[in-house]
Amino acid sequence: MTEQFPLAGVVLDAAEPRVLADFYQRVLGWKVAHGDDNWISLQGPDGSSKLSIQREPNHQRPSWPSKSDQQQMQLHLDFQVTDLEAAQQQAVEAGATLMDWQPQKEGVRILADPAGHIFCLFLPGF
Repeated sequence: MTEQFPLAGVVLDAAEPRVLADFYQRVLGWKVAHGDDNWISLQGPDGSSKLSIQREPNHQRPSWPSKSDQQQMQLHLDFQVTDLEAAQQQAVEAGATLMDWQPQKEGVRILADPAGHIFCLFLPGF
């Protein structure tokens, strides 16, 4: 039998981990599970999800859409929401940027967090 490797969380790089952690706290409402100047972990309300931010002084914002001569996105985060407009407004008020290119016209919004990581807000079924 092969050993199972449950995903414990996702780690994002940022030059200023505390700034990015504060953003995700405001957007998600998650609490800090661990934090210092170099690593901050936020934990979801039921404890099964974790988002961590680690200091990377040379972090570069990815391009969106991708460009061959610029830093490319390595992954993006997806958040399911029930009210797309309200979730977008909340994220923008917390410091997110709505991306100019929105390839899906309905049910999905693509944004960037303050460090430039791309994330999507989407309605159920998208």
